[in-house]
Amino acid sequence: MKVNVPHVAKLANLNLKENETAKLEKQLSAVLDYIKKLSEVDTKNIEPTSQVTGLENVTREDTVSPSLPQEKVLSSAKTKHNGFFVVKGILNQD
Repeated sequence: MKVNVPHVAKLANLNLKENETAKLEKQLSAVLDYIKKLSEVDTKNIEPTSQVTGLENVTREDTVSPSLPQEKVLSSAKTKHNGFFVVKGILNQD
């Protein structure tokens, strides 16, 4: 299966070199071909499962524990605003 690696890289916000594009095209094509092959397996008599451990709702109690004061944590922040870290957006489409 042919993969449009430049398009996938753009969606994932990845900057790829030309030699990486060719290599990834082969690798992604191989993965997708394998998935296609798996979809051909007869699973008619196999019971569907969403997990295999048998565990359900494994949680822990949510407790407050001592931590650093906000001022100390933010003291090393490059940029901050109203008591929060300011970071570059990752979902922007520039």
